[in-house]
Amino acid sequence: MKKDDSIKLTTLSSKGGCGCKIGPADLAQVLHTLPPTVSDPNLLVGLDTSDDAGVYRLNDTTAIVQTVDFFTPIVDNPYDFGQVAAANAISDVYAMGGTPITALNIVAFPIATLDKRILGEILRGAGDKLKEAGVALVGGHSIEDKEPKFGLAVTGVIHPNQVRTNAGAKPGDRLILTKPIGVGILTTSLKKGLLSEEEIARVTKVMTTLNKIAAEVMASYDVHAATDVTGFGLLGHASEMAKASGVGLCIHYNQVPILPRVKELAETGAVPGGTKNNFQHVKDVVTYPESLDQVERWILCDAVTSGGLLIAIADGEAEQLVKELQGQGVEARMIGEVTEENKGCIIVR
Repeated sequence: MKKDDSIKLTTLSSKGGCGCKIGPADLAQVLHTLPPTVSDPNLLVGLDTSDDAGVYRLNDTTAIVQTVDFFTPIVDNPYDFGQVAAANAISDVYAMGGTPITALNIVAFPIATLDKRILGEILRGAGDKLKEAGVALVGGHSIEDKEPKFGLAVTGVIHPNQVRTNAGAKPGDRLILTKPIGVGILTTSLKKGLLSEEEIARVTKVMTTLNKIAAEVMASYDVHAATDVTGFGLLGHASEMAKASGVGLCIHYNQVPILPRVKELAETGAVPGGTKNNFQHVKDVVTYPESLDQVERWILCDAVTSGGLLIAIADGEAEQLVKELQGQGVEARMIGEVTEENKGCIIVR
């Protein structure tokens, strides 16, 4: 299907990508009402630390990493939407240090009113991204729905002693981010018709890029903690790392990689509701400098779809890791450090 002939998928839903996730505050209230899960010594990572995926030990040498993610269209082109959704779902396994091996498609689609070729292109895009990642598609499930939604359940494998979580950051660690932020603001601008073709291609490239290379490069380093930055924004996911690790974080705004024109477009009002919800959710644990205006604060909380990895690593290895990542084409930047003070909180400088 040619792009010019395809329907604009972003017009079919009120929210797009990870911006359609239930907000962190509302989700926390719901999860708080649930009874404790059954204790199982083989459950290595569960709900306790708000981590990216669950990890379950099968034996002394193998654990499985399980995750699921789906959302409404974030771009207009069906093939690109499938690519973004697949890259986003696989990312959770990379963040945990695992190797993704299988996936199941999750489809909700208005099959009676939309051209079936659109769904075919979504699935083709996802399939090509799975091939790039070396992941086998083993099946899926579909329902008819008024709004199209797509995602995947992904399973990976890892040695039980090599699991990376968001709970191991140590004072003195440096923080590295492997993709630029501002995706939510740009995709909201896309929906409003405010982006050029070049800008659409740029943000789509960010979202469709696998975190595979970043994960493979960091595998040879002593990474203490990692998470991927998605719907709850940079500060939302960073705050989960701070809380789970029992440390404070310091993030330097001028060092955070931000996509071009993000601030300009945000100032015109292209700030998604999910981004504003993220800002409200972390307001009690984040201290901003007076020099940072409201738009810049929103940018740090922007609801990302298929974002990069946030990595905490010992100071002595951080520069070399950034250098190696950049040498492999990863847009990695050092953005801050881990502190012993202000446990569970973030200071922005």
